[in-house]
Amino acid sequence: MPLLVCLPRRSSAGAGRRRSAFATTAALAVAVVAAGLALPTPGVSATRNIIAREYDLKAAFLFNFAQFVEWPADAFAETGSPITIGVLGLDPFGGRLDSLVAGERVGNRRLVVRRYRSVDEIDACQILFIAGSEDDQLARIKKTLGHRSILTVGETRDFTAHAGIIGLELSQRRVHLKINLGAATAARLTISSMLLRQAQIVASSED
Repeated sequence: MPLLVCLPRRSSAGAGRRRSAFATTAALAVAVVAAGLALPTPGVSATRNIIAREYDLKAAFLFNFAQFVEWPADAFAETGSPITIGVLGLDPFGGRLDSLVAGERVGNRRLVVRRYRSVDEIDACQILFIAGSEDDQLARIKKTLGHRSILTVGETRDFTAHAGIIGLELSQRRVHLKINLGAATAARLTISSMLLRQAQIVASSED
């Protein structure tokens, strides 16, 4: 059974309109997790729309990772501290990620988005999307974060081979999900078996 990458529900009509931009994302994300997203071969005029669609889906992934991962209690300053989704480097999402998580909660924790120019700025963060602009900084990022309980998510090739936890790799116009389970264990994170079943499990290159 494929993992349903669901979008959160809202009760108000206004909120429904705000969420309408992501209506197709929910349906497409199911296929992404199960078998990878096939992106059509773009013409010049279609390239921007395809990139936008790719990052709508990746934003949906980040939201859903918050629901399929458990953090140790000491990953949060307080019982009601938010789950912070951070973006490190050049932000490819624009306002998509903010719109998706606005007003949403996982359990008793609200979701917030923060952006970081440098790994040295990261304090309280549970999910960290490492943008492609940081590809040449992966070794330093890994060293700086150490074994902090942060779910690192990247989109560069072989991200998980460099001890990143979840990789969203685009290959032959498909987005593939890879998980480095050893890196997740080192960070004391528990990933739901529902998510693991849909991913390729990989190891760090130095393992």
